[in-house]
Amino acid sequence: MIAVTLMRLPHGAGLPMPARASAGAAGADLCAAQSLTLAPGARARVATGFAIALPPGTEAQVRPRSGLALEHGVTVLNAPGTVDADYRGEIGVILINHGEAPVAIERGMRIAQLVIAPVLMARFREGPVVVADGRGAAGFGSTGR
Repeated sequence: MIAVTLMRLPHGAGLPMPARASAGAAGADLCAAQSLTLAPGARARVATGFAIALPPGTEAQVRPRSGLALEHGVTVLNAPGTVDADYRGEIGVILINHGEAPVAIERGMRIAQLVIAPVLMARFREGPVVVADGRGAAGFGSTGR
């Protein structure tokens, strides 16, 4: 387990800290720090009321909550959203309503989950591409359905 420092912002007062719902949960639930209604097809950046300081070599992934997706068609638009280790602003969640009815997002409602993950840093260099597996450049469904 790693330590992540969170700073509660003024509009996050009274909201629960991000927390895992069970001992085996990978993600910590994020709550909305504002109320709004998402019309069908609409998207919005929803404030969480927290900023975080991640350790170097990590990222925070903002992921959808399955219940919102199943029950209302609401998901995280850029799933998973990435919070870089050097970002110090508020965690925002871009929600979209793929459902057929407006969905009320209430302050304090669990809207996403935050997963902290290690990041391998790559140093890119130019060179020949070696094709050793027979697949070559085939992609986008080329291995069958």
